[in-house]
Amino acid sequence: MPESGPSSPVESPAPISVFLLDDHEVVRRGVHDLLDAEPDLTVVGEAGTVEQALVRIPALRPQVAVLDVRLPDGDGVSVCRELRSRMPELACLMLTSFDDEEALLDAVMAGASGYVLKQITGTDLVSAVRTVASGQSMLDPGATTRLMARIRGDAPKEEQAPGLPGLTDREREILILVSKGLTNREIGKQLFLAEKTIKNIVSRLLTKLGVERRVQAAVIASHALTPPSQRPTAAAAAAAAAAAESTDGPARR
Repeated sequence: MPESGPSSPVESPAPISVFLLDDHEVVRRGVHDLLDAEPDLTVVGEAGTVEQALVRIPALRPQVAVLDVRLPDGDGVSVCRELRSRMPELACLMLTSFDDEEALLDAVMAGASGYVLKQITGTDLVSAVRTVASGQSMLDPGATTRLMARIRGDAPKEEQAPGLPGLTDREREILILVSKGLTNREIGKQLFLAEKTIKNIVSRLLTKLGVERRVQAAVIASHALTPPSQRPTAAAAAAAAAAAESTDGPARR
């Protein structure tokens, strides 16, 4: 019986390649060190701005991109949407300090595989990276529960705006900005949300208020949500909203 030769060593799988996008260097360094300490993970690149990320990520072709939601020159959700259109195989894990259902919905619609808060433990973040790299989803349970409740239209009473029953605090906040004449783009920049998200919320607001135009919503907001001492005239609110409407176009388009 011939002797069997030496067994060939079993090759271990290549580590999961990860790219980090966050405008805070201390955060990037901490996450970098955390992930690189794991034998099955390797950080292949970093960026602090949207512009850098859109250049470096397609060049490096990582398996997972960990993206901060709020950035100085844009937002991580838009980066996710752009990258996924060019790299469908990329798994995007959104990392944010804010428990925001609207941003979560926007991230899911952009194709993100996961959405976690920066308060997450190091062990859970490592697990989240592995989860999205395997093709599964990883969503913060608290934000997801509230998001599903909001989609069903049963937002908790404590989250409903007192001036207009049935509106959430986020919807109230946006309605006040509409009454001040801000466009969807301007509102998005102020609240660190994508313009498309703001457009969807404004459209939902008009439906809830039973009106067709943001001009009408602005007049309602100027009386229902603004303190008397700060309340503009109905004509002033309507004029400001009309100017914004001419820029944004019909909200329900």
